[in-house]
Amino acid sequence: MNQASMLVNETSDQLGHCLHAQKSAFNKSGQESYQERKNHLLNLKKMINENREEIIASINKDYGNRSYHETLIAEIIPVTEDITFNISHLKKWMQPQSRKVDQILYTGAKNKVIPQAVGVVGIITPWNFPLNLSFSVISAAFAAGNRAMVKMSENSIHLTRLLNQISPKYFSTEKLAFFEETGAVGIEFSKLPFDHLFFTGSGATGRKVMAAASANLTPVSLELGGKSPAIIAPDYPMEKAVERIMHVKQFNAGQICVNVDYAFVPENKLNEFVSNTQAWVKKHCPDIHSDDYTSIIDSKSFQRLLDTVEDAKNNGAEIINLSDQEPDAFSRKFPLMLAVDPNEEAIISQRETFGPILMIKTYQDKEQVIDYVIERDRPLAMYPFTNNKQLANYYINRLLSGGVCVNDALFHVAQHDMPFGGIGASGMGHYHGYEGFLTFSKLRPVFYRGGFSSMKYFMPPYSTFADRALKLIAKLKS
Repeated sequence: MNQASMLVNETSDQLGHCLHAQKSAFNKSGQESYQERKNHLLNLKKMINENREEIIASINKDYGNRSYHETLIAEIIPVTEDITFNISHLKKWMQPQSRKVDQILYTGAKNKVIPQAVGVVGIITPWNFPLNLSFSVISAAFAAGNRAMVKMSENSIHLTRLLNQISPKYFSTEKLAFFEETGAVGIEFSKLPFDHLFFTGSGATGRKVMAAASANLTPVSLELGGKSPAIIAPDYPMEKAVERIMHVKQFNAGQICVNVDYAFVPENKLNEFVSNTQAWVKKHCPDIHSDDYTSIIDSKSFQRLLDTVEDAKNNGAEIINLSDQEPDAFSRKFPLMLAVDPNEEAIISQRETFGPILMIKTYQDKEQVIDYVIERDRPLAMYPFTNNKQLANYYINRLLSGGVCVNDALFHVAQHDMPFGGIGASGMGHYHGYEGFLTFSKLRPVFYRGGFSSMKYFMPPYSTFADRALKLIAKLKS
């Protein structure tokens, strides 16, 4: 047996041992009480708050440079808010729900739906928001009373090692365990018979995860990505649209699955759009070497962006570097750029950009927008910019996407009382808030039969009374 095979076997054994321990603990302890779940959520928040600076520093090391403020805005604050929201609503969510009973047939009976934990949840987390996209899922899983195993990204090594160091101070490994990616963990992790598997990442990897999970009939939630469009209507102030689009496009150097991937700009307003973006970048991102301008995650991704720009240029796009600076391979800093009207053969026209390059599509009427978007995979998000409610609703009704943000971008994700998730190629399933609680719960129907059962009159051999009664009931219900 070669060294690679030995590593795979060792990894598989380690993962299997942890899953067995968590499942055994779950089966032994049964359903957690409200107080137990609340305590776990409080510990989860405590784990973040007591190690905040170390977490931020670890993420910064993994990126090479990750804006301190962006980590606070996109990781620390939303996750702790999410946990607080779950705690405040948990008691209500856990309550059994009464459901109606047909008292003609089932006299004296009662129906209830009881939300119960499913067991052990497997979580596969990407590198772009490694704390947020792991702990917000853990929060939902814990609210529902589950245990969790989390496979972190190979690009989040420093954070993963920190979490492995601090987690035992707050949780036993029978409740929560983190795993570092060593090259074989992801594949073996996907093969485990979890009670639910939650994946966030690319569509290509998501397909492999779902295929592996299918062998165990493991339910899967997929949070993927795609090409999410912004649509600037002629009536909307260009300066305001640019400010909001470019804010999120530069955030995390554009490395956000739900970011604006491309923007529709009225053909007669293209010059206005370009001049406004140039002014915005000059004001807000004058130096890409600033600590507040995040690096591209690794050299491979940096090269991919360079190739994307070159390919777009070769396929008819006008490339506009919005900065006075060029991409820097050493720091992996990549300036904001526009790729205007590339042809359909260009890579940027076909694949999610995942970086600070914004493709621009000019248009003359709204039907051009509809036709273009509807012919492609359903995006994770859509961003119409218009003060015309009728036009906004037209786009919402005609174009299906995972979520919508009207007159802004990205921030619908931060609303804790709304579900987040994709559709089709952009994902399946939801989490955040109540929908997250439901994702990791089994809504268990329970029928309570009373002391008296009217069904005893409807047993064979069927009497004349049963025959007449059934015909009458059928007539009443027809």
